[in-house]
Amino acid sequence: MAASTSLVLRLGTAQTLAWASTYYLPALLAKPMAAELGLPVTQVWLAFSAALLVSAGLGPIAGRAIDRFGGRPVLSLTSVLFALGLAALSQTQGPVSLALAWGLIGVAMGCGLYEAAFAALVRLHGHAARNAITGITLLAGFASTVGWPLTGWMDAEFGWRWACLGWAGLHLLLGLPLNASVPSAPPHPAPEPLPAGVPSPAAVADEPPPPRHAAWVLAYVFAATWFVSTGMAAHLPQLLVASGLTLAGAVAIGALVGPAQVAGRLLEFGWLRRLHPLLSARCAAAAHPLGAVAWLVLGPIAAPVFAVLHGAGNGILTIAKGTLPLVFFGPQGYGQRQGWIMAPSRVAQAFAPLVFGALIERFGAGALGFSAALSASALAALLWLRAGSARG
Repeated sequence: MAASTSLVLRLGTAQTLAWASTYYLPALLAKPMAAELGLPVTQVWLAFSAALLVSAGLGPIAGRAIDRFGGRPVLSLTSVLFALGLAALSQTQGPVSLALAWGLIGVAMGCGLYEAAFAALVRLHGHAARNAITGITLLAGFASTVGWPLTGWMDAEFGWRWACLGWAGLHLLLGLPLNASVPSAPPHPAPEPLPAGVPSPAAVADEPPPPRHAAWVLAYVFAATWFVSTGMAAHLPQLLVASGLTLAGAVAIGALVGPAQVAGRLLEFGWLRRLHPLLSARCAAAAHPLGAVAWLVLGPIAAPVFAVLHGAGNGILTIAKGTLPLVFFGPQGYGQRQGWIMAPSRVAQAFAPLVFGALIERFGAGALGFSAALSASALAALLWLRAGSARG
């Protein structure tokens, strides 16, 4: 049974709230937070990085809980944890309380972002969850579009502490009811009608299991692409300026990434869903290196092409993070396996802004060669996998 449009809208809205109030929060609040606390801005970013490391460790535990109990109790609890963490952040008085508040937010992130929502959908709908996963990422793709203006407005009108409290209140008033409305999962996953092209359990039993290296390959692919995505999110304007563009031009080109991500997800929801998810993931992984080569060969005139290709590829790869583990290993134990596969991505994400910033300082626009090579290695890893070894 396919997921209902209502469920996709509810989970997608809850995910938009979760990403907007955590992942995208430091971009606007790190400086005023550091200024009032008398700390260097880097200390705020280090606390955020530590939160991502905490989330990496908790991902498999949260996934296992969703496999066992369903998404409703886990996601509902994370709404409360998000609210408590943001409320604690609003009361921060120094480096220790700052680290503790971000640590609590990290616990919520490990149990309440994309991987948890994907696992909740797979627990309910099995193989039929692919379209719902796409729908959720499509909605949550607007997290920065919604979150940055709202955070900026609350900070300008009331200060950063009240901005954190405002997001905490939204988690209780909006996020909690939305996550609590997720249908209860049956005690054991019920047999489901399989979509066209997905083999029956009897047929799967006669097939060899997916290659043991598949999980390791997917873990590497997602870690490499998330490193590039996070590095670009933090430093693309700086990279554009280093290549010779003005700051205004860099901001204008950087603004193309968000709409391109949404366009990529729409493409996946439309034409690309007819393809095997592995094929669409390969196309997406090729987008960043192709754009980078165009930029490096043609110069800043090709920067808009790079921004569009990078954004579209990143949008599709976000969906692949949910669908590829499903088609390779099936819905059984999806949540815990997804947590383990995605754990290296959270670690890579935590260090990406620092490492990529250092590369730009050392090599300028030449740092783009590093990100292109890393994305190309992810494409090579995806080419190593075979669609015939997947269970879907």
